[in-house]
Amino acid sequence: MKNKSVRAKVQAFGGFLTAMVIPNIGAFIAWGFITALFIPTGWMPNEHFAKIVGPMITYLLPVMIGSTGGHLVGGKRGAVMGGIGTIGVIVGADIPMFIGAMIMGPLGGWVIKVIDRNLEKRIPPGFEMVINNFSLGIAGMLLCLFAFEIIGPAVLVANNFVKECIEALVSTGYLPLLSLINEPAKILFLNNAIDQGVYYPLGMQQASDTGKSIFFMVASNPGPGLGLLLGFAVFGKGMAKKSAPGAMIIHFLGGIHELYFPYVLMKPLTLIAMIAGGMSGIYTFNLLGGGLVAGPSPGSIFAYLALTPRGAFFATIAGVTVATVVSFVITSVILKMDTSKEVEKEDNFDETANAMKEMKQEGAWNTAPVKLVAFVCDAGMGSSAMGATTFRKRLQKQGMETEVKHYAIENVPANAEIIVTHASLEGRVKLVTNKPLILINNYIGDPKLDALFNELTAKS
Repeated sequence: MKNKSVRAKVQAFGGFLTAMVIPNIGAFIAWGFITALFIPTGWMPNEHFAKIVGPMITYLLPVMIGSTGGHLVGGKRGAVMGGIGTIGVIVGADIPMFIGAMIMGPLGGWVIKVIDRNLEKRIPPGFEMVINNFSLGIAGMLLCLFAFEIIGPAVLVANNFVKECIEALVSTGYLPLLSLINEPAKILFLNNAIDQGVYYPLGMQQASDTGKSIFFMVASNPGPGLGLLLGFAVFGKGMAKKSAPGAMIIHFLGGIHELYFPYVLMKPLTLIAMIAGGMSGIYTFNLLGGGLVAGPSPGSIFAYLALTPRGAFFATIAGVTVATVVSFVITSVILKMDTSKEVEKEDNFDETANAMKEMKQEGAWNTAPVKLVAFVCDAGMGSSAMGATTFRKRLQKQGMETEVKHYAIENVPANAEIIVTHASLEGRVKLVTNKPLILINNYIGDPKLDALFNELTAKS
């Protein structure tokens, strides 16, 4: 139980980092396109337009992240404080300050939240605006100076240390070893935290100098997941075999990598295939000089190709292909070695009936029509979005008006009556809500989703 709580807290921290970046992904991609098109080595070199590249990565993107982080903690006033604090770390360093923004944004939101709470009952009538504005202004000034003098230099030292360590891996050819960290962490639903919290800042820093970065590819390669799912489609059993082709399409083309996680959890030994696939992909990218101009989010092959700079398409395609083949071969061997005759849970007819019985014991939502079902995941934009869309369409075909929406875990609305999430996220969801949970192991064809569907339609 303690381990589950620790994992939930680590996931929550990673999810918070992700929540600062995800809303701003469009801005990152816009910067990537401008870089790919107009820098001297771009598709359409243009010295005039290339002047936009530096200010965007130096000022705009970090301030947007800092403001978002401040808003998550302290609302609109927190967003202002987060932006002010972020400017302090930007000016106090000579690199793109994404890590600094992820620190100053939440810190600014927390500071103004504490100040507002202490002033709330002490403001004389008629003085609300002047006190609120001056408290924000004074606190913002102090936070900005603190960021400039302390946080900025500290982050710069830490950033240089991490950068030197990873550059050492690159120069010695050991960069593929990052897969030993990436792949197990992804299965624990820390994929967004690792990619957007660690590799994106390093990638943006490198891309601003060279026009591309391999750091955008070390954890987001869709190849290993494609190979794994292809292995299950050919050599899997039961529902895993049946659902794998659909999962392949959504994973590879839609970029929702969470879809392959349940397959690894189902057969933990296949983690070896994912690590080997990730390593071989990184090695190929590095060998051929691969790199992207911005972070591919979601990690779709379309995003990969769209963000590949001129001259690097062969490296991109080769790295994805090699990773797919290696992952497929190892997954196939592991599955063929599995001689167990046991029937998988997904194939057990009684599983659906048992799932329905479990849900009927959940509580009051069984006594009245359900108005809102919430599908939740780490960022609220990948697997939960797909799951909600699919389930909503099933209900609509039955003429039902039950709302089915998707959310990040931290944004679960108070009026949600049923929450659907992956079993690996149970501990983290319970940190933010006590609503009835439907814990699924697969976003496609899970018996508990069928049971929920049957229960809801039975009330209509």
